[in-house]
Amino acid sequence: MAGKNKRKLEDLSVDEFLLSGFDAVDGDDSENEGSAQEDTTEEQAVSQEKSKKQGKASQHKEQLSRLKDRDPEFYKFLQDNNQELLKFEDTDSSEDEDEQKYHKLPSELKASALPVASSDEEEADEEVKKKSKNSESKSVKVTAKMIEDWKKELKKEPSARLIREITQAFKAAVATTKGESQHDCRYTVADSSIFNALVLFCIRDIHGALNQLLNLKAPQKDQKKLILPSTSPRWTKNQLDIKMYLSGVVQLLSSLTQSTVTAAVLRHANQMVPFFLCLPKQCRPFLKILIKLWSTGEETVSVLAFLALNKLCRHKQSVYLNPVLKQMYIAYVQNSKFTSPTSLPIINFMQRTLAEMYSLDTQVSYQHAFIYIRQLAIHLRNAMNMKKKETYQSVYNWQYVHCLYLWCRVLSTIYPSEVLEPLIYPLCQVIVGCIKLVPISRYYPLRLHCVRALILLSGSTKTFVPVLPFLLEVFQKEDFNKKPGRMSVKPINFAVILKLSKTNLQEKAYKDGLIEQLYDLILEYFHTQASTIGFPELALPTVIQLKAFLKECKVANYCKQIRQLLEKVQENCGHITSRRQKAAFGVADAMAVAAWEKQVAEEGTPLTKYYSQWKKLREKEIQLEISGKERMEDLNLPEIKRKKIQEKNEDKKAFKGLFESDSDSDAEDIMRKLKDDDDDDDDDGDEGLEDLSDASDDDDDEADISEGDSDGNEEEASTSKRKAPKQVSGVDLQELAEGDEDMVEDLELSDQD
Repeated sequence: MAGKNKRKLEDLSVDEFLLSGFDAVDGDDSENEGSAQEDTTEEQAVSQEKSKKQGKASQHKEQLSRLKDRDPEFYKFLQDNNQELLKFEDTDSSEDEDEQKYHKLPSELKASALPVASSDEEEADEEVKKKSKNSESKSVKVTAKMIEDWKKELKKEPSARLIREITQAFKAAVATTKGESQHDCRYTVADSSIFNALVLFCIRDIHGALNQLLNLKAPQKDQKKLILPSTSPRWTKNQLDIKMYLSGVVQLLSSLTQSTVTAAVLRHANQMVPFFLCLPKQCRPFLKILIKLWSTGEETVSVLAFLALNKLCRHKQSVYLNPVLKQMYIAYVQNSKFTSPTSLPIINFMQRTLAEMYSLDTQVSYQHAFIYIRQLAIHLRNAMNMKKKETYQSVYNWQYVHCLYLWCRVLSTIYPSEVLEPLIYPLCQVIVGCIKLVPISRYYPLRLHCVRALILLSGSTKTFVPVLPFLLEVFQKEDFNKKPGRMSVKPINFAVILKLSKTNLQEKAYKDGLIEQLYDLILEYFHTQASTIGFPELALPTVIQLKAFLKECKVANYCKQIRQLLEKVQENCGHITSRRQKAAFGVADAMAVAAWEKQVAEEGTPLTKYYSQWKKLREKEIQLEISGKERMEDLNLPEIKRKKIQEKNEDKKAFKGLFESDSDSDAEDIMRKLKDDDDDDDDDGDEGLEDLSDASDDDDDEADISEGDSDGNEEEASTSKRKAPKQVSGVDLQELAEGDEDMVEDLELSDQD
């Protein structure tokens, strides 16, 4: 009963509540006394609810009646001018309607509420399923015949209705690439062959059809300005369909994994760039996909992505150039963390193309270059001040080196530029500080990378940078006469390393490669300065240093290379000196000096002619080295493990007393013991490799010894047929035993090789 009364409580009026409340109470007097206070609180709550339920209209009417008593003049004014405020119905229907709009929580949860809610949810789910089934049943399945019909109609005369159908089918096809549902699509694509045919059809024909539909003229070859589709009067009518199609192209690019298919879609996207320029919402995700493909894609994919980026930024520099440059620089830094022979060409490509993008607007480029060069300088300053391993690693890594090289290439590409020219000096200072941070031999590869960047910057911007001291210092610090501690199987590729290991410093390939790198960089730097009027004075310290090296060095291969370099430098010095003697102007005449240097550069110098020939040969050698290194990586050649000298001496001492006897039987026992010991050594040293050549030689030795035994059996007689019997003395046996030991060791080494 209590439960029922609680359920009907909200349906009762105040009078019914009072009557039912007193009539329904049954129990002892003690219970009535205890519940009396509860009844009073309930009456107060009901009265409060009643006052709350009183409508705003009745409250307003009471206020107007009181206004009549308090301010009769104002009340009379309202009667004369605005009687609508005084005449209205005393109802709260509007308020009841507002209350009915919102769900009101019950005072107590009912037992029957839970299953009803779950059943409602189930019904809603069933309705959604029914709708999806209905949509699937209503959607049309794309067939090969439909695609062929669309092709024929599109060639005859493209219409807005036909474009809408094709874009709807393309949207359904793209939705399948990411596993999305096709409920909202008019068509469904279920077969992979249909998907391929539809995408191929759109890539080939949709661009020309849209141009024909919008009456857009084909751009001429010499025409640089794009014709935007938004200038067409039919643009607004077909804008929604074009938006849908471009969104599908972007989604398709983000889901493709095969490079050939991605390249085909990118070629089509390049054609659709004018349409992307008219639709900023579709253009922003398209730019993100292009930057990702530019930095991580295959060679052709990266080139096509860059062409699209360049075209978009050239035609809307004010909108897209600044954010695109920022995102491209971040992508470049992220993808240059590791450098290998396979990734180095991609990094070089990103450097050159990003420098091309920065050349579009020098003002924007200056802001980016100033911020990022300053950031590199801050990292270097922290490393110089703190002098900790972590701060050194923040500078001595591939990302830092590639960023330095990038800004050198940017300033070299955009030169001459009054805007960017002030950044040359701080960038050179950062690179020089990077070289001097940890000037040890293990970081010679990093030094060579920095020197190469300085040579690029100095040669392109016609700025003198003192590069030679960092190269000549290596000749003074490194001892090239010292014999290498170990032989190396493959050469060291200095282009893909920053730091040498301790084992690399002991190898012969380290010094060979270092001499080659020094030769290349000195020749490359002198080539940039070969036509300057002060070349003899510039080359004088280098000539002195190279002559001193040739006097001290005793390695013929190193001397041959350095002597050849010295001869070419001296030859160029003589050429410049002879030309200077014929000059009729002074050193202070800058215009005449510049004209003289230009004339000498056009005519050519001995060093420039030699450099052009050497460069071609050097590029071929580098390609052969890279390909040879890739082939050598497949071969797992074992290392040569030599026996220690102490172990040999201990073996000789252990077997020293065994050779005093002259008997043949003792000699036979000795050789058997030697064979067993050698077999044990082979098992330990070779780690499971079978030494078949040693075993065959030992068998032959045993056969020779057993022939000298007078009590030989039939087995020994059968083995002795290979060689004639000989009588061997004890001294000969001792010499033979020692010779066999060395022979076993040599054979062991040959097997491991």
